[in-house]
Amino acid sequence: MAQYGSMTGSIAALVVASLLFVGSHLVLAGPPVRDALVGRLGERPFLGLYSLVSIALFVWMVLAWRDAPDVELWVAGGVPAYLPLVLMPVAFILLACGYFAANPMAVMQDKGLRGEDPARGIIKVTRHPVMWATVLWAGSHIAANGDLAAVIFIGALLVLAVVGMGRIEAKKRATFGDDWVRFAAVTSRIPFVALVQGRTTMAVAELGWWKVALGLALYALFIAAHGWLFGVSPVPG
Repeated sequence: MAQYGSMTGSIAALVVASLLFVGSHLVLAGPPVRDALVGRLGERPFLGLYSLVSIALFVWMVLAWRDAPDVELWVAGGVPAYLPLVLMPVAFILLACGYFAANPMAVMQDKGLRGEDPARGIIKVTRHPVMWATVLWAGSHIAANGDLAAVIFIGALLVLAVVGMGRIEAKKRATFGDDWVRFAAVTSRIPFVALVQGRTTMAVAELGWWKVALGLALYALFIAAHGWLFGVSPVPG
């Protein structure tokens, strides 16, 4: 009974930490709270506070995840076990290209919406390359894992990424009006939709070959260090 109570307590702590982590992002980034705090503190102090809260709650999440017991929800194997190997190269390319791109969706870069060419490179593929990198990482690792604690921890990040895209776009739409409409016309939230629909065109070279190479190098590095970092081999079997 004591062991059961300890297990449920550990899982409960992870659930609370995950809910607070996701909730803090949604509440602090929401117009009523954000506008009030920015008006009182200023833009940069608010971003500093927001970052500190996010880091503290994320650390709590990680510690709670480490303390949580192994509770298998499904047997991880077969095709799902190989999803990270297939999808993570794409995720790392999105991450590298997105991190080094001029993206009006990113913090402190929204003035780019008023530029003559607001969508370049990876932004023509998706308005949210870093968010989609998170979605691919989270979705593939949930499928390949099957552990309750991992589903809660990784699922919280997946929910935040998916919901965050819509929240960011709603804010930009309300703030920038016609400039947002012009930007959205040549981009898409879901990867490749604008390209498939012919609303924009892109040469592969626009991504920046060095960014693609960096993404693949990071993938190779994580594959090599995965066992050491996380105690689990990235290759099933």
